[in-house]
Amino acid sequence: MCELFAYSSRVPARVRFAFREFARHGGPHAANPDGWGAAYYEGSDAHVLREAQPALASAFVPVLEKHDFHSPLVIAHIRRASRGPVTLVNTQPFARELFGKRHVFAHNGDLPDIEQALPLAHAAHRPMGQTDSEHAFYVLMQSLQVLDAAGESGDLKRRIEAVSDFAAKLRTLGAANFLFTDGDLLFAHAHRRRSHPGNTWVPGLHLLMREAASEHQMRASGLHVQGRDDKPAPAVMLASVPLTPEDWEPLPENTLLVVQQGRLIARLGA
Repeated sequence: MCELFAYSSRVPARVRFAFREFARHGGPHAANPDGWGAAYYEGSDAHVLREAQPALASAFVPVLEKHDFHSPLVIAHIRRASRGPVTLVNTQPFARELFGKRHVFAHNGDLPDIEQALPLAHAAHRPMGQTDSEHAFYVLMQSLQVLDAAGESGDLKRRIEAVSDFAAKLRTLGAANFLFTDGDLLFAHAHRRRSHPGNTWVPGLHLLMREAASEHQMRASGLHVQGRDDKPAPAVMLASVPLTPEDWEPLPENTLLVVQQGRLIARLGA
């Protein structure tokens, strides 16, 4: 299955992925994924880097692993294709502009028949690819556009309700773990995923919260987080599977978290 990761803090950190290793967290068959991508926010925009090929075969991955981006908000995705060909247009995370901000979405799961169950209402914005994940992203974007038309896009409560309603609809269709952000708020929805080995249902996301300290560092197989030592701040990390021996919390099914600058500001669901 696909792998998700997110990092949020008030202070920018250097988050580097060794995608060859990171892909292996998904199980013995995930080391050769069908694409990878990461979004590094800088203000209201983001560097969105994607490639529709295995990390093992990529000449760009070694360059990315040595990058010097410092970002307060990062989302990453490793793809194992279930719908749509292995092409750039089907590679996550997806990014689109809305309300003058870069919105980013990444999904882990399978949503059969989403096109029929949740048809898109407007012709102005259509998916470019063939995945259920991108279609789901546009369903959410159109929900947010409805809020804007009603003058409620700036209302935090209404935004949370819109994302919560969207998550509830996805859960009726299939596995619906996702990360979504507008560069300010990070939404993380935990549903369920297939385990490796065993093929049983297990928690879809895990949470690690760190309080402010003199230094934020994390080294794991496939991941290195290096904070700025002179500006300590709380940090939140989310991942499909725990990445370190620390006490990651397995999120119950149907949990929606809302994170802002490394702090958990809302928790809905189970």
